[in-house]
Amino acid sequence: MIADGLRVLFCGINPGLMSAATGHHFARPGNRFWPVLHGSGFTPRRLDPSEQAELLSYGLGITNVAARASARADELSRAELVEGGALLTKRVLLHRPRWLAVVGVTAYRVAFADPRAVIGSQERTIGDTRIWALPNPSGLNAGWTTEAMVEEFGRLRAAAGD
Repeated sequence: MIADGLRVLFCGINPGLMSAATGHHFARPGNRFWPVLHGSGFTPRRLDPSEQAELLSYGLGITNVAARASARADELSRAELVEGGALLTKRVLLHRPRWLAVVGVTAYRVAFADPRAVIGSQERTIGDTRIWALPNPSGLNAGWTTEAMVEEFGRLRAAAGD
């Protein structure tokens, strides 16, 4: 779900099995993307994954690095992530969002050949599009609390001009 002139294009790693089955991004009930998106102020209420089209009305879009569904992101090959990064670069150059927010810093490191990248704003740009690496909101990512993710997403929101 991408449109021209977005404020932020959120980019997951790849569809999980539930997302592939439903056609909705971050569809697994334990995934924290939708609560964090709302908690950080990007949306005025918590959206259900089935309402993802409403993101466009807030200047937001959503896509993935890799297209292949899997139970866990670590099931993807390095080649899939690198190919996905190249395709994502083309999409970003075409649609020109102000920010690309890659939701999963490990995937970002591989897809964009930036092994030292950390969470936050990146020096790299794609054309005029700035990049922000965010923590993966999967319930499997126990290293980040929901509250800490809300703060990080909030930093992106502030940088995006809200």
